[in-house]
Amino acid sequence: MTFVVTENCIKCKYTDCVEVCPVDCFHEGPNFLVIDPEECIDCTLCEPECPAEAIFAEDDLPEDQAHFKEINAQLTKEWPVITERKEPAADAKEWDGKPDKLALLER
Repeated sequence: MTFVVTENCIKCKYTDCVEVCPVDCFHEGPNFLVIDPEECIDCTLCEPECPAEAIFAEDDLPEDQAHFKEINAQLTKEWPVITERKEPAADAKEWDGKPDKLALLER
C-alpha cells in the first residue's frame, strides 16, 4: 500500500510532510506534491503532518480522489525529489479547502 497526495494540495503545497518522510518519496511540482508509490513504505508519518489534510492511505482514498493515485505515479517520473521543508505558497490558506482545483495543477 502507498499514500497518495490529493487535490487539496494543489496551490497550497505545504511541505511539512516532506520533513518526516524517511525514504524521500515526495516529488515537487510547481504547485503540488506527489508521493512515489514505488518508494513509499507506508510508514504513516506524512499523513498527520499535512495541514491541508490532502494525504490519504491508498485504501482510504475518497472515491472522488481515486484518480490522484495515477496522477501521483505519473508525476513522480517527471518531477524532482524534495527532501526539505519549504515555505508554503503565500496564498496557501486561501486555497486550502477549495474544491475543483485539478484544472489548476501545473505540470
